[in-house]
Amino acid sequence: MIDKKWIKAGFGAMGLLAATAATVFYWSTGWGASLGGDPDGERLERIRQSKQWSDEDGIFVNSVPTTVMMPGKTWEVTLDWFDKPGDAVPDTPPSTVRPVFSEPPADGLRVTWLGHSTTLVEIDGARILIDSVFADRASPSTLVGPLRFHPLPVDPSELPELDAIIISHDHYDHLDMRAARELAASSNAPFLVPLGVGEHLEVWDIPADRIREFDWWDETQIGPVTIAATPSRHFSGRGLLNRFSTLWASWTFVGPEHRVFFSGDTGLFDGFADIADKYGPFDIAMYEIGAFNTNWGQIHLGPEGALDAFEMMDAKLVVPIHWGTFDLGLHGWKDPIRTFATLADERGHRWAAPMPGGAIEPGVSEPKEPWWE
Repeated sequence: MIDKKWIKAGFGAMGLLAATAATVFYWSTGWGASLGGDPDGERLERIRQSKQWSDEDGIFVNSVPTTVMMPGKTWEVTLDWFDKPGDAVPDTPPSTVRPVFSEPPADGLRVTWLGHSTTLVEIDGARILIDSVFADRASPSTLVGPLRFHPLPVDPSELPELDAIIISHDHYDHLDMRAARELAASSNAPFLVPLGVGEHLEVWDIPADRIREFDWWDETQIGPVTIAATPSRHFSGRGLLNRFSTLWASWTFVGPEHRVFFSGDTGLFDGFADIADKYGPFDIAMYEIGAFNTNWGQIHLGPEGALDAFEMMDAKLVVPIHWGTFDLGLHGWKDPIRTFATLADERGHRWAAPMPGGAIEPGVSEPKEPWWE
């Protein structure tokens, strides 16, 4: 009988070799640029002034103690990846609908979900694109990594003129090098990003004067809309050695007539109530529901956590994001939305969940037909 400790050691050695080979391969092919860069110089000095930065540890930290993985569960989760349910990936591509941007929203507010966390918010005359990912894989590679379930509902060249491009954090399913470069070339909109993320963009030749970096609670004005980087409970990093080197954030949009909240990736924490106190009430609040698992429950909400967060905030309509586009979890691809819809109805909440490319206009269009079935 083979001792399990030798199996673990073998997997560990193979993982290290694979990671090393992948890193060499990425850089030798030019794909290594997608890893971005590490903050230094004046950018690092500004980072060190942040209340979220720990000089002792040399990293950003959450406002409450947080673990990326529950202690002692890394090996268990690793094995689970080799025994995922058969419906983790859909048999056929999920349905999409072509978005229409030719007419402005009837009442000044429209949210168009393009899949995963990629969302276009039209609010009181401003158009804001959030967490744009155009790549087929949420990965630094075009050959390996989580593959997109469905095509992008709209060609990036057909997006409307943008007023701002928002990034919540630097993970590959939220910050896509291809998308960043295409948007820099096709629009004049500024990139609004958490502290440190600007280093990645500059490595990708995006002009420094197009980049604005935000600490939590920092604000800027885009037309009539106040945009604020607000707290979240997560982590960052695009490589093996730079976790927590850039900040992560939720984002809040306050116009003269409407207010919208976007959670980014986050676990449950009291910060939601603080955000609502400062910027609520919200017409729409979006929360991530996908890739939920108790072993990483402190950094992701999941369906139940999303509704718990919604109940902590002063919001009218809850919208699920971060699901149905990439294979990032250990559950069936429909599980997040099925659980969310059931719980939202049981708790009596007003919710909407369009298919990718679909739009929400409160009071006009609040789709919740189970297209995923």
